[in-house]
Parts: sequence; C-alpha cells; structure tokens
Amino acid sequence: MTGRAPRRLGTLCVAMLTACTPVPPGPETPSRAITGLPDRVAPAMRSFPGQRVDTPTRSNREIGRDFMDLSFRMESGRPVSRLTRFETPVSVRVTGQVSASLTHDLRALLARLRGEADIDIFMTSAPQAAITVEAVPKAVLNDAVPRAACFVVPRVSSWAEFKRVRRTPQVDWTTLERRDRAAVFVPSDAAPQEIRDCLHEELAQALGPLNDLYRLPDSTFNDDNIHAVLTGFDMLILRAYYDPALANGMRRGAVAARLQGILARLNPAGQSQPIQPLDDTPRDWIDNIELALSTGPTPARRRNAAFSAISLGDSMDWRGPRDGFAHYAFGRLNASHDPQVALDSFRRAMRVYESSPRTELHAAHVAVQLAAFALSTGDTVTVEALVDGAIPVARRHENAALLATLMMFKAEALELRGRDAEAQALRMDSFGWARYGFGSDDNVRARMREIRALTPTQGH
Repeated sequence: MTGRAPRRLGTLCVAMLTACTPVPPGPETPSRAITGLPDRVAPAMRSFPGQRVDTPTRSNREIGRDFMDLSFRMESGRPVSRLTRFETPVSVRVTGQVSASLTHDLRALLARLRGEADIDIFMTSAPQAAITVEAVPKAVLNDAVPRAACFVVPRVSSWAEFKRVRRTPQVDWTTLERRDRAAVFVPSDAAPQEIRDCLHEELAQALGPLNDLYRLPDSTFNDDNIHAVLTGFDMLILRAYYDPALANGMRRGAVAARLQGILARLNPAGQSQPIQPLDDTPRDWIDNIELALSTGPTPARRRNAAFSAISLGDSMDWRGPRDGFAHYAFGRLNASHDPQVALDSFRRAMRVYESSPRTELHAAHVAVQLAAFALSTGDTVTVEALVDGAIPVARRHENAALLATLMMFKAEALELRGRDAEAQALRMDSFGWARYGFGSDDNVRARMREIRALTPTQGH
C-alpha cells in the first residue's frame, strides 16, 4: 500500500489558520465587517482546465538516476526487485460516493496521461477494470489507515475486498510480477482540490513508480506535498516507464542499461543539460521530518525533530528543496511558539527556494507565511509584493487553495490602504477559487475570517 499523507504544510491549516501563522499583537479581535463577503449568492466554483504542459529542464543523467530510485525502492526503503506495470490499454472505473468534480478532474487527468505520458488509458463503466477509483468517506479512510489522506493498493478492486486482505501479502507491492488490478481510494467528502490531488498522485503510483524522494524539486513523487498536480517531470517518468523498450519483470540492471537511450529519445533537450551532484537523503533526516509532520508527539518533540533535520542538512551543505523544506517545517512549528524564530526560518526557506526556478511553487507557499507576518504589522507594501509575485505561480501550478489564500491576503492589504472597491472585487473573485480549494462555503468564509484576524485593529 502506498498513499498520500495529509497536506500539513502544502497550504495553510484548514481548520485554524491562526494556529499556524502569527497572531497580531494585543488581545483585540477586529470588529469591522468583511466587505464583499458573499452571503446567500456566492460566485460559482472555479477550477482549472487540467491542460498544463511543461518540459523538464534537468539533465537526462539526473532524471535517469531519479527514475531508478523511484522505481526500485518503496517509500519505506524496501527494495523492489523488478519493474512492474499494466499491459495497455488500461481501463479505469469510478465507484462509491462520486462527486461531479471527481469525474471532471479524472477525465482531465486521463487526457493528460494519454497526451503527455503516451499511456493508452480510458474510463469505463464496465464492472471490472484494471484500476478502480473508489470514493470513500474520509472518516472511513482514516479509520483504516489513520495517517493517509488517500492511498493505492494492488490486487484489489473494491473497499470491501481491501478490508478483507489488507493485512496479507496480497497487497504487498514488492511481490508483484506484473500489474493486473489496483484500487485507488480517495475521500468522497473532501474539498474538490484535495480529491484531485489524490487522483494525480495515487493514479500515478498505481501506474508507475511507488517511491517518493524528498530531493525532487519538480515532482509529485515527493512527500513534501508541494506539487498538487503531475508535472512535466512526472509525465516523462511515466512515459519512460511505459516505453516499449521496457517490459514487465525486468530487473534493475536491465532497466538501467536501456534507460539512457529511452530518455535521449523522449527528452532530447536533457542530453545537453549539466548534472547536479546530489547525495541520497539519509534515513535519519526522513525520520526527523516525518516526526516533525506527525500529530502524535508533543510540540516540543516536533520542533526538535525539525531542527535536527536542519542540522543534518547543514552538515551536508544542502542548498535545495530538502534544506528549504526543513526550514519551512521548522517555521510552521514555531509560528505560535516563537514568532521571531519562525520568521527567521521562513526567510531562510525563501532564500533557498528563490535560488532556483524549479522551486518557485515552494517559494509561493512560503510567501503566504511571510505575508501573514507582514499583514499582522500592517505592512501592506510587503504583503502586496509577496502575493503579487506568488499569485501567477499558484495559478500556473493549478493550486486553487493557495491562489485563493494569496488573493485574500491582497484584499486585506488593499482594504487597509483604503482601496475598498478593489478589495471587494478581489475577495469576490477569490471565493470561486476557494470553493474548489477548501470545499464548503462555511470553510471559505472561515478562511476569510482567519486572515482578517491577522490585520491590525488600530484606527478601525
């Protein structure tokens, strides 16, 4: 079984933003109403067309190394002895409590897989399919697998079948010789964006690599959960995975012998790119990050774990996505404990992420945290500069929750500057994106109120 962890750091905390971001000085609660906040008639939910196409900009030698590490190891570190994949065409059916957004987003995803990864994959209404996507209430999912927001398992076609065999070798990916059946379980009652994100990551793993690598700056195959939809890198990996030069049951050495020729054919631009030296991610660093992101340990233990991850990265002179993510996690964990430490950590994460165009989305997430600090002090110039740089990135990467949050921050900054009409228009526009990113209108209004709670109250 492999699955997606809940998005603890990918966006602001859904339930209580003020638990994750600095609270403005003083005990007062802002009393002014939020102008432009829809009451009965809200803007329609907006979503992205699902046609994003980009091209990897890294060396094929580097991508080949990533392919091998993704394909021949599980997230736990267990080795995978052979490459397994579906024989095409691949049929996909949907069951359970299916929402309209799930069907729309799944069709868009399958179209991308056909066009970009060259995989013959299609939806079917037949009772049997190679891959079954079943929508299950979140509480039921969490009861079975507490730490996963969604997950994929082999050799089953329904939730009932999974429950019967979940503790048996039948659902052990490392025992496969080929892929015939798999089931993707997604929450039926989550926000549309969360369901879409689950579809992208879990369907990709049902089809291809089962591992995640923290070192990847441009992939959903990364447990940092920064990327919400499959990237150009991911599509290249999947296209290589289903290339005719490879076959079910091939061992690591046989795949490695053919891989560079495959990548040279599929991605000729990658032949001339310089390779970046990267070391493996130590298990100690992964364990510390997982502890920092978990919910069971005390806040102090989680902060200490994040700091240990930072120290390990410093000892290896990391200056990339892993280093930035450790500082980002440490900042989030200190936001209410020690705001100055949190601010310093967010600033360092931003410096790391801004050093490469491959981590522009990471920088956009940090911009939310820095904007929260700036808004809490009334620094509208900094708020607008941060969000103006991040909004196009969020839109380009199809992250509606991030996009709506950034728009809400800018609306607050505009209103603090007395530009109420512009603030109202922007807030209304954000509502449609927020409906897709956060789900219910109550969740959207709660997010707006939480951001409003960060504004200074003097003079209002």
